[in-house]
Amino acid sequence: MSDASRSAGLLPYRIRGGRLEVLIAHMGGPFWAGKDDGAWSIVKGEYEESEDAYAAARREFEEETRTAPPEGPVLELGEVRQPRGKRIAAWAIESDFDASQINSNTFTLEWPRGSGRQREFPEIDRAAWLDPATAARKLVRGQVAFVEELAGRLRAAGRIA
Repeated sequence: MSDASRSAGLLPYRIRGGRLEVLIAHMGGPFWAGKDDGAWSIVKGEYEESEDAYAAARREFEEETRTAPPEGPVLELGEVRQPRGKRIAAWAIESDFDASQINSNTFTLEWPRGSGRQREFPEIDRAAWLDPATAARKLVRGQVAFVEELAGRLRAAGRIA
């Protein structure tokens, strides 16, 4: 398995009025520009098999938001395999991160395709705190399991209804 087939990410969460909210990010670039439902992701990135996955998740959060990752107790949410085979590991961490502070790193892409012009686009173009049902609709399908796992654990612990 190649190194590019592994990603690790953080799923910040907060509880407001007894209700769960999770922080997810809209993917940047021209492919995702006109899409909303199914075009959001946990803040994550690729890592090498030799790296510690949680350390990679924290590094990727900082790279993609240009903000230090939240501190505090962490809930390991496990790993899910995406439809195309990529494996994503995620951790939830309670935080009240200011989503408006995101200033993503960028990537370069020939755009429009075949034009010969290279343009830079943000990895993520915005982030938002969303309730689990809205997040499930907006996330790429293969990542919904992380929100469900987090909600189930918090419900079992009596932290949310």
